[in-house]
Amino acid sequence: MYILGDIGNSETKIFLVSRKGKILKRIYFPSKGMNKKNLDLKFNKIKKDLHNIQKILFCSVVPNTFNLMKRYLTKKIHIKCYEIKNLKLKSLIDIKVNYNQVGSDRLANAISLMNNKDNFIILDFGTATTFDVLIKKTYKGGIIAPGIKISLNTLSDRASLIPRIDLKKIKKVIGNDTLSAVRSGFFWGYAGLIDNIINLIKKETRKSFKLVITGGFSKLFKQSIKMKVLYDKDITVKGLIKISKLIK
Repeated sequence: MYILGDIGNSETKIFLVSRKGKILKRIYFPSKGMNKKNLDLKFNKIKKDLHNIQKILFCSVVPNTFNLMKRYLTKKIHIKCYEIKNLKLKSLIDIKVNYNQVGSDRLANAISLMNNKDNFIILDFGTATTFDVLIKKTYKGGIIAPGIKISLNTLSDRASLIPRIDLKKIKKVIGNDTLSAVRSGFFWGYAGLIDNIINLIKKETRKSFKLVITGGFSKLFKQSIKMKVLYDKDITVKGLIKISKLIK
């Protein structure tokens, strides 16, 4: 069995995966405030499986948190804990941008989908809203836009008369009170941003694409996007499963 993990700015996801690539268990918890006591509580859920672990692999955009996780698991399980950029990813994918400045999660997502015939745009609703462009087996780069939740919270924090709200799908554009006006601005604003960026990518590359979406607000925006959408909540761990084959 393998331990595969995705350490994000907001959330850490741990997957217990079989050698054949089947996800057996999932553990999700906030990345902020991670410490040994918290990790003991989380890994107690798979305590009986730890002696069967053969590989440990993470993608992480929070170096300090990964280093804490690495020390914890290396001491607990006594095998090497890898971050994907420690491996020869270029043997799996052609990367046409500054390798060190691309988030590991974005590379894992791209590796999950790459093949020799399809082009993909990967839209990930995370702490930031990211678009990644994959043309066959070549990662071309992407776009980073403000994250929806952070933007909502920042507006509420800076504007005393605007409360924190839950974003919902709406039909009307014109709001008749503060809540509906803010919801409209964010829902239709981001819907427009998404469609516009997709169209600009197509125009710039002169290519057609399949669109794959993932992350927290995927289901909210799935129906508003003006092209066929594939939703995959496990795109990152599928990439990690592929990458884990590089560990001998």
